[in-house]
Amino acid sequence: MTDSIFSLLPPLVAIAMVILTRKVILSLGIGSITAAILLADLSAKETFIYLYEAVKGIFFADGALNTWNIFILLFLLILGIITAFISLSGGSRAFGEWAMTRVKTRIGAQLLTVVLGIILFIDDYFNALTVGQVSRPVTDRQNVSRAKLAYLIDSTSAPICVVAPISSWGASIIALIGSILATHSITEYSAFSAFIQTIPMNFYVWAALAIVLLVTFGKLDFGPMKKHEKLAIDKGVLYDPNKPMSGELQDDLPTSDKGSVKELVWPIIVLFISTVGTMFWTGYKGTNENITIFTILENTDVALSLLLGGLLGLATVYLQFWLQMTRHKHMPKSLFIKGTIAGVKSMLTSVIILIFAWVLADLISQIGTGNYLAGVIAQSSLSPAVIPALLFIIAGVMAFSTGTSWGSFGILLPIAGDIAVATDVSLLIPAMAAVLGGAVFGDHASPISDTSILSATGAGSNLIDHVITQLPYVLVSAVVAAIGFLVVGFTGSTILSLLTVAILIAIFAIVIKWFSKE
Repeated sequence: MTDSIFSLLPPLVAIAMVILTRKVILSLGIGSITAAILLADLSAKETFIYLYEAVKGIFFADGALNTWNIFILLFLLILGIITAFISLSGGSRAFGEWAMTRVKTRIGAQLLTVVLGIILFIDDYFNALTVGQVSRPVTDRQNVSRAKLAYLIDSTSAPICVVAPISSWGASIIALIGSILATHSITEYSAFSAFIQTIPMNFYVWAALAIVLLVTFGKLDFGPMKKHEKLAIDKGVLYDPNKPMSGELQDDLPTSDKGSVKELVWPIIVLFISTVGTMFWTGYKGTNENITIFTILENTDVALSLLLGGLLGLATVYLQFWLQMTRHKHMPKSLFIKGTIAGVKSMLTSVIILIFAWVLADLISQIGTGNYLAGVIAQSSLSPAVIPALLFIIAGVMAFSTGTSWGSFGILLPIAGDIAVATDVSLLIPAMAAVLGGAVFGDHASPISDTSILSATGAGSNLIDHVITQLPYVLVSAVVAAIGFLVVGFTGSTILSLLTVAILIAIFAIVIKWFSKE
């Protein structure tokens, strides 16, 4: 049943269960069991073995610890502890009071999130979690719903990383493009220049960012998001307290009234500088020859960098809290233990969801969902002009079904190269841009995507609320982008395609404004 239409069943079951039950862990578990049953050809014993191996593979791979996954999970727990101690020390309260004197509107609070999301483009994991920690006190004070915050974070993490050459994404994509160019003996441009040419053609990214700005400045809330925002504005209800919040402190921790902005700012600064610095250090250590900024980023160990940066950030908050305790004797030492436990507990739901998502992703990979979808487009006999749009849709479906944009463009970029060279080599750049945009689109929309999970975690939002409220914006961006890829396929003009995207976004804004007045 591998590499066949049946391979679509596990992700479809998981996604349907998420929508119907709103229980993410249950849905991911059932999706994983479905995949294991298909892989085992209905054998109960083999099903258990496949599930066991998938779980074990998260922590052990190739006879050694799977440090990538373990370091990511540890970083999440460390970030929860950092957040707890920032709250304990009064840093969040002080930052909120400081920001209130400067960020005095809901637009300003949302714009702060968007700007931070664009600036912290080095890695999507780091972006999603860090922006959430910094922005949440400000958006909470301005009654911006947690669902809206998660949307703003998610729309400025992966979409920015995929067009940033100096990022973990950009470096890996450039390396993939380089292998494609070498395979087909294409020498007209380098891998780097080819990547640069895909940037203006990544119509999904520009459509998504344009809608983010319209939502921020024009208050264009619609669909389920409008309900969440109305509750936040009218009643100050930022989230449903009856739903589990990702990354939200559940313990009733005391908050020091002696804290200052530095209790929040310094840990974040140390976290950022140490993480980025470690990325460059690990990348340099892993580069044997032709050392450039791009080869360094291509070889960087993101997970190790996040862990080391997180440990230094954790050391900073512990030191700050200890200094605060020495100055104010009324603070009991037991808060060290209580704060640590509360921070770990706040991230347990996110950690469990991520583990289940990884299990499902591994089993989906084994059953060949991505290979089946890639084969569909490889066997199509449509006009070459529609290839970019078709690749965008297939990449979107693949990323939505598998929950990984990296896996999707890793499979589809070489296939896009093969198809373009076999039909019309002038479509190579648009085809690769379409794969990259589609992979981000599907990942953006998927409830089993790690970036969706981490964006909800950073915002302290319920995951399903985040996915459902974000989906209408994602679909609008995807439709606009697909039309843009059709235009570039038929005309070959990037400028005309971008103009088409801009006009469609403007029409969308006018229509939404008109309906909102009805």
